[in-house]
Amino acid sequence: MPFKRFVETGRVAYVADGPYRGKLCAIVDVIDQTRALVDGPETGVPRGQVRLSQLHLTKYKINFPFTDHTKAVRKSWIKDKIDEKWAAGMWAQKIAAKRKRRSMTDFDRFKLRKARQIRNKVRTLTYYRLRKRALRDRAKKSTEKKKEEPKEKKEAKGKGESKEKKEVKEKKEPKQKKDVPKK
Repeated sequence: MPFKRFVETGRVAYVADGPYRGKLCAIVDVIDQTRALVDGPETGVPRGQVRLSQLHLTKYKINFPFTDHTKAVRKSWIKDKIDEKWAAGMWAQKIAAKRKRRSMTDFDRFKLRKARQIRNKVRTLTYYRLRKRALRDRAKKSTEKKKEEPKEKKEAKGKGESKEKKEVKEKKEPKQKKDVPKK
C-alpha cells in the first residue's frame, strides 16, 4: 500500500528523541534529506531544526503558507484543534498508559497482579458455568429428538441392520492361505 504520511509543510510530527522528546510539532520547511525546520508553539517546541530520524509523522496535517511565522502556525494549530485530536487518538493513550506503568511502585504492581488474578478466576468460573449449561442444553435437545422418533422405526431399523450384517459375515469365506515352502 502506498505511503500516506509524507514529510511536508504542515505535517504534525511526534518528537521521539532529543530535548523535546514526547512533544508535538509541525514541520515548517524541509532543509535537506535529513533535517527539517519545525515549530511547536502550543507544545513548547521552539522553532528550529530537527533530524527526520528524531520525528515520527502523525496522520494530522495543518495548512499554513510555506515557511510562515510562528504566529500563523499557532493560529492554524488552534483552528484545527490538533491537541484535542491528538489526546483522543490511540497513540496518545498508549503513551499515557506507558508513562503510568513506568511510574508504578512495587506495591502498585502487587495490587495490580492481585486484581488480575481475581478477575481471571471470575472469568474462568463464568466460562465453565456457561460451558456446563451449554452441554446440558445440548444433551437435553438430543434426548428430545430421540423421543420424537417413532419407536417402531427404531426397532425395525436396529433389527434389520444387525441381521443383514450377520448374513453378510456368514457368506464371506475365509481366505485360503497359500502354502509357502520353508527355506
